[in-house]
Amino acid sequence: MRVDFYQLSRDPAELVLPLIARNTLGAGERLLVVSEDKGQLDRIGEALWTRLPDTFLANGQAGGPHDARQPILLSTTVSPANGAQFLALADGGWRESEAARVFLLFPPDRIDDARATWRLLGQREGVERKYWRQDGGKWREGP
Repeated sequence: MRVDFYQLSRDPAELVLPLIARNTLGAGERLLVVSEDKGQLDRIGEALWTRLPDTFLANGQAGGPHDARQPILLSTTVSPANGAQFLALADGGWRESEAARVFLLFPPDRIDDARATWRLLGQREGVERKYWRQDGGKWREGP
């Protein structure tokens, strides 16, 4: 499993997820986006349709009749009804999963939780961790 930690210092998850989703779909994968905040999921859904110029990223809320067909599924729980192997944790809270790749997006007020998760995952075999921070308008890998 690969876990990418994204520290959101400039943009909220709603603005970052369309980029992650576009790259995920471009790699031929499906994405499950999880947040306990239903309002956040609504904002993410809207951003996926409208945020990127000349691009819309089809998505749907979990619990509908076509969950299995959704390339991007928005949910309050980690249950990839769309068969996703990529998981975005939009609210900054870690959840265990069987995903091949996880994107943990966390705001500054969740940094202690992210550090604890980093340490926890560092003790597990087969987990590759990467840390990303915003530097102006770009993402840079770093400590």
